[in-house]
Amino acid sequence: MTTTYSRLRLILGDQLNARHSWFKEQDANTLYVIAELHQEAQYVVHHVQKVCAFFAAMQQFAQALSTAGFQVLHLTLDDTQDAVDLAQLVSDLINKYQIQQFEYQLPDEYRLRKQLADVRAQLTIASQAVSSEHFFLTDDELPQYFSANKAHRLEAFYRKMRKRFQILMDDDSQPEGGQWNFDANNRNKLKAADLSTVPAPLLFANDVSDILARLKRHNITTLGRDEPQLLWPVNRQQAKQLLDYFCHYCLPHFGTFQDAMTRHLNAPLDNRQWSLFHSRLSFALNTKMISPQQVIHQVLATFRAQSAVNTIDIAQVEGFIRQILGWREFVRGMYWANMPDYAKRNALLAQQELPAWFWNGNTQMNCLQHAITQSLDYAYAHHIQRLMLTGNFCLLSGISPDQVDAWYLGIYIDALEWVEMPNTRGMSQFADGGLVGSKAYAAGGNYVNKMTDYCGDCHYQVTHITEPNACPLNALYWRFMHQHQEVLNSNPRNAFVYANWKKKTAAQQQAILDRAEQCLTEIETL
Repeated sequence: MTTTYSRLRLILGDQLNARHSWFKEQDANTLYVIAELHQEAQYVVHHVQKVCAFFAAMQQFAQALSTAGFQVLHLTLDDTQDAVDLAQLVSDLINKYQIQQFEYQLPDEYRLRKQLADVRAQLTIASQAVSSEHFFLTDDELPQYFSANKAHRLEAFYRKMRKRFQILMDDDSQPEGGQWNFDANNRNKLKAADLSTVPAPLLFANDVSDILARLKRHNITTLGRDEPQLLWPVNRQQAKQLLDYFCHYCLPHFGTFQDAMTRHLNAPLDNRQWSLFHSRLSFALNTKMISPQQVIHQVLATFRAQSAVNTIDIAQVEGFIRQILGWREFVRGMYWANMPDYAKRNALLAQQELPAWFWNGNTQMNCLQHAITQSLDYAYAHHIQRLMLTGNFCLLSGISPDQVDAWYLGIYIDALEWVEMPNTRGMSQFADGGLVGSKAYAAGGNYVNKMTDYCGDCHYQVTHITEPNACPLNALYWRFMHQHQEVLNSNPRNAFVYANWKKKTAAQQQAILDRAEQCLTEIETL
């Protein structure tokens, strides 16, 4: 005979928050459900490590709740294969367990929030949607900071957040260290002498062989390199270990080199170039295994403890906090202010197909080859690799933002639509027309040469523009700026660019545009 429960509480794969108020007390009549779904494994082609990490973390969370005395139903793809979607699964469980009240935490993705709202509308039993209790700003507070179809800027928002939550503040209104932003200190290139300071990444060895077999059994299409021993954290304890490691080994140099990239730290048994000084906490944060408040608290505590010996300066700490308190909360606010229309924005009318080599890394452009191969190997790239390498190429080439979104959403372990789309369609591709970013983040080969050591042994010459061996980014950059001059010329930051373009003769301009068209025509073999 099936045990019945009066209340069902649904926990999604990115809601693994052990500190949620749901878990302050136990109730034998409440059933917690954590379910693997074909719907979630297949709405986009995901990196295999991403699917494994989510499924492993969900299983670990279910086990932790069960051990703590909660009534938990953990369902795998084997158990949910007959449910066409989440709505049917919820309906089936309500009927099976004679549920009288259905509850869930508000999803962070629009499609899931709408789907569960539609489920609620059809129910004849009581239902409730509650906060996930994770972010600094609640859902109800977002409209106080963000409006639809209005350009907002990170810096203004970030200062408001610093003041409100009194983080890195000397008093109620003045920033610690005398300035709000140390971004100018965060743009250093790794030199040969710096390479020895890069720590080896902390890697875990979570056995996901059963999950890999399950994905194969259910014909789930994935991308990237599979790893039976998953290196990513899949429970709160591992997430805390990763945070401890970051604070001790990476934070002292994080800000200085947060934009840097290198090709010289990829020894087979000691690959450090994919991780550098980055925390790699984004998956743990976005699944809510660890909270942004805890992360910032520990970073600040480490900074205060080291201040006497001055091993960590404020530029390292501010650069990190800006990402968590500032950017992460900012893109979430922009997402919810502008969805669902935001997903259709294509201000630059980009329509080009994403090259096939984005799925295998087989390109002669060294910077793209490194960024894409790393992404396929680890389901990870840091923010500048995403923005200024893969993102920049897509922007300059006019790749359809729908295809760019799908690639970013699938390949990165931390990618959920609320954080991916404003970063990609907004910041990276300028497809929102400037709602998220004040300018298009377009760059030629000179930027790559300035911030990396990729250009030294590249097939293409970074200093050439129109020659057959010229770096494709150079001509593509000028084509992009020329093509979108009407949109971009109004930004004073582009005045110098257009002044230089106008200095070129008509013949020089045409030669550059011809080289760019050649690159687009031959995009699959670049």
